[in-house]
Amino acid sequence: MRINFLILLFLLSGFNSLKSQIVSDILGDESLFYAETKQVNQFFRRFNNEEGPDGLRYYKRDKEYRNPESREKYLNILFDYKNTALTTNLRDAFKLDVLNPDSNLFLNFHSDGWFAEVKTKFIYKGAEKSVSFFLELEQENMGYKWVITNVYFEPYSEILIERKVDSSKFLHPMSHEIDFMNLIKVFNDQKNIDNYTIKSFQPDFLTLFLYEFKQGYFQFKYVENLKFHFFQIPGWYFEIEQFVRPENNSGWLISKLTKISKEEKNILLKYIYHN
Repeated sequence: MRINFLILLFLLSGFNSLKSQIVSDILGDESLFYAETKQVNQFFRRFNNEEGPDGLRYYKRDKEYRNPESREKYLNILFDYKNTALTTNLRDAFKLDVLNPDSNLFLNFHSDGWFAEVKTKFIYKGAEKSVSFFLELEQENMGYKWVITNVYFEPYSEILIERKVDSSKFLHPMSHEIDFMNLIKVFNDQKNIDNYTIKSFQPDFLTLFLYEFKQGYFQFKYVENLKFHFFQIPGWYFEIEQFVRPENNSGWLISKLTKISKEEKNILLKYIYHN
């Protein structure tokens, strides 16, 4: 039995070596780059070509630091190749803009233009619910910290987002002359109360969440999913997610990519934030 087990190990070892050789033959030296991008920080360094295939950091004095040729190889492995929407033409157009000698665009970990979206599970009033938090890096003293900038909770959207416009619902301009006694009709009309607010009113989900959390309505369970949104490359938006799978194309990879204008950027941000 032990001999058979050893033979099996030998065969598996040979198979893995053969698989590695095949990858090397197809990709050439580029196969060295096909290691999992395990950390988000590593995604930044690989995108900028600020580390080597061995995982060691490059610094400005190193000749390989942000080297265009090596950088293109790194960019090639930072896409989720299982996503057919990330076509060759789309990836090539993105790389062309990023690697353009006139612009030579890089990601900056401590700059604006990227943020995290964390999907979590809570117990809310006895039922399990999903809550999405949006976080950004904020500088404090000599360092940085992650801070919550926004939150999305579907039950809130049912109350706050769908503003009902009804021109018949208003307070008469002479209401002050009767000491606003007609406010009674406002507060007796619960479903339409948003019609009595200023046109520019925007619901603040974060304030409402913090209030209800402090009241004990939310009990945190766990983080369900994490992804990052990037707007640092002018004219482009991309999203990265972590893919855990037993192959080279794994780790933190670009899962969505689209070319956008300034107007489309604002629309996309509203969509992401569920505004």
